[in-house]
Amino acid sequence: MGEDPSVIREQIENTRDRMGETVEALGYKADVPTRAKEKIEGKVDTVKSKIGGATPDVGQVKGGAKQAVGVAQENPLGLAVGAVAVGFLVGMLIPETRREHEALGEYADQVKGQVKDTAQEALEHGKQVAQETAQSAKETAQQAAQEHGQQVAESAKEQVGAS
Repeated sequence: MGEDPSVIREQIENTRDRMGETVEALGYKADVPTRAKEKIEGKVDTVKSKIGGATPDVGQVKGGAKQAVGVAQENPLGLAVGAVAVGFLVGMLIPETRREHEALGEYADQVKGQVKDTAQEALEHGKQVAQETAQSAKETAQQAAQEHGQQVAESAKEQVGAS
């Protein structure tokens, strides 16, 4: 004899559910642009989290400050020389009085000229180093993005080939 109609209906319903899931899975596999976009977004999130981890937190900043204080305490002579140099530079920036000009005159102008030249050279060197660093970072980021794009493309090809 035949099977019970309720059992047959239940089997049909189960088959429909499985077919619906299969159709959804096939649709997802066939939608390569969406899958590639999701994979890229995942990689971007990973890179962002790595970059976020590279920035110092409050504890690291406090540790750096403590280390700087420790170095200053261990090397008071270096700290004194640095303070004298900063004081000299600040003094050079403050306008001179008439009496100072009369007393020091031409010598002060020569020293100021030399300090300005040295500071300009240091500034130019700093700009050059910053530009080289920025260019290097840009090239590294471009290379990483290109490699990542190639990996995503290869992965997409593999997944399409596996389908």
